[in-house]
Amino acid sequence: MNLISKGFAGTLESGDIFIEIEKSEQPGIHIDLQSKVKNQYGKQIFSVITETLKENGITNVNVKAVDQGSLDCTIRARVTTAIYRGCGRTDYRWE
Repeated sequence: MNLISKGFAGTLESGDIFIEIEKSEQPGIHIDLQSKVKNQYGKQIFSVITETLKENGITNVNVKAVDQGSLDCTIRARVTTAIYRGCGRTDYRWE
């Protein structure tokens, strides 16, 4: 997939995560994480975001994540939705 614009997903509600992604001119995945549980679960949150991006073929990207205590499945869903929206896709069918 190819990012053509910024992609957003999620909310700032408790138990959710807000994700903003955009194409980066710098190589690699750059994640800016704000979380009230960063000390305890930061590594896991970074891992889930990175894995989801790589699974979708996204490699040069800036990610802003504002976590409110979300579960891994929620993180994965929000990152995937942000990718689809950033790529201009509206067909959220899971293949």
